[in-house]
Amino acid sequence: MKNFYGYIRVSTARQGEQGVSLEQQRRAIESHAQKNGLTIQQWFEERETAAKRGRPVFNQMLKLLRSGKAVGVIIHKIDRSARNLKDWADLGELIDSGVLVHFANESLDLTSRGGRLSADIQAVVAADYIRNLREETKKGFYGRLKQGLYPRPAPVGYRDQGAGRPKVPHPVEAPLVKTAFELYSSGLYSIERLVAEMYRQGLRTKAGRIVGPAIMLRTLHNPFYTGLIRIRKTGETFDGAHEPIVPMALFERVQETLRGKVNRRVRKFRFLFRQLFACADCGRCLIGELQKGHVYYRCHAKACPSRTLREETMQQHVIGQLRRLEYCQEERQYFRDKIMQMKRLGQFQQEGASASLKLQLSQAEQRMSRLTDAYLDEVLDKETFEQRKTALLQERRSLQDQLDSLKTGGSKVPDQLLDVVELAGNAYLLYRFGLDEERRDLVKRVSSNRTLNGDSLTITLDLPFKLIANRFTEPRGGPSRNTSRAVGRVWDALLLRLIEVMTVHPGLTDAAHSEVAA
Repeated sequence: MKNFYGYIRVSTARQGEQGVSLEQQRRAIESHAQKNGLTIQQWFEERETAAKRGRPVFNQMLKLLRSGKAVGVIIHKIDRSARNLKDWADLGELIDSGVLVHFANESLDLTSRGGRLSADIQAVVAADYIRNLREETKKGFYGRLKQGLYPRPAPVGYRDQGAGRPKVPHPVEAPLVKTAFELYSSGLYSIERLVAEMYRQGLRTKAGRIVGPAIMLRTLHNPFYTGLIRIRKTGETFDGAHEPIVPMALFERVQETLRGKVNRRVRKFRFLFRQLFACADCGRCLIGELQKGHVYYRCHAKACPSRTLREETMQQHVIGQLRRLEYCQEERQYFRDKIMQMKRLGQFQQEGASASLKLQLSQAEQRMSRLTDAYLDEVLDKETFEQRKTALLQERRSLQDQLDSLKTGGSKVPDQLLDVVELAGNAYLLYRFGLDEERRDLVKRVSSNRTLNGDSLTITLDLPFKLIANRFTEPRGGPSRNTSRAVGRVWDALLLRLIEVMTVHPGLTDAAHSEVAA
């Protein structure tokens, strides 16, 4: 009696637990051994695909065969031993060295030239079968992606509807996911604090467990919630058919917050302008320091020429910008009456803004078409194509968000407009009598591009507030006379311009609305 190993394999652990293939293979091998007077010394059972190398049980068996622990091995079929040619070559080396390899389901004499040739052909066919299967699977996978369908389990906040149908927002989880994005975009939450807060509010995984830091980070980085599908392994992005949970503007704010929160530091002092001003040379945030009873801000990069600036000096610059937003009583009365009149007469029409957004969407589609043509003509490499394609898809999604907001939020425009101009007129007093946190929020909401270049401080007002601050400036740069006629003419033009800005970029006024409501 000759001692042999018995090797049985299924492709997945699930097949091994629920299927009957392993038992059928075992019976076929035992029957072959009995007919040929062979003894099964040891069984090797594996639940791993043979399409890739690296099967631990198979490799262990080959090692024992090389050391002569058994004279050979019995395998059910050739495709149970190897579906990649490298493993088949390793098995061939053992055959050449005298190790006996039997296949219970195939009568092949591997010691003869004809038998080896037949076995080699079957091994090549098995390898080709795997290649074809992989290709067809990939084709089906990308076919779904091009239809806007995500062929994987739904992420947190969505639920599956079955094959061939888009994911739908979960009625409980979806609002909580949006809340997580909103909280993190505020800059007041670390990942750990956000995880604890969302657990308190009721956000759970599919298994009912806490959404841990790793899953939370993946969630915040995932553009799926904006309506896009990104394949992390390849970097490809596709337009999804599912309903978005998070507006693109909010998603981009979260990405900026994530990029700005690398290497978070524990703050010993909560300075007024912390993380509000940046160095114009390197882009890093200015860091506050307490020296001799005064707070100074400076860039800590050694190569930057920016000088140190006292907090009092920076406050003077901020106040100078806020004072530009103040109104006289005549202006305040005029714009209130005008907005109420426009509201009564129903003059807030969004046709122009809607047409502008549709034109921009059409232009984005044309650019996408030209980009695809350039890739097909091999003018662009795949990496550049994917980067530009992702940017275009995000732009298109942002425009669609604005168009949807315009359709559903037109009735809110009068109130939002009044909130913006009221906030602008009260900004100086809100800053003067507010607490430090309220001052910080106000500065962030009305300004952008807060930079220090050498000893020159730059504070640029956001678009709605910039328009208000420059309301009496003529195109040639000279101020108009502040007469009643000039006030009316200026505010008529200003209100129309503000309506255009608010309807095309609704996110710019959300913070202002919150500030006035507070």
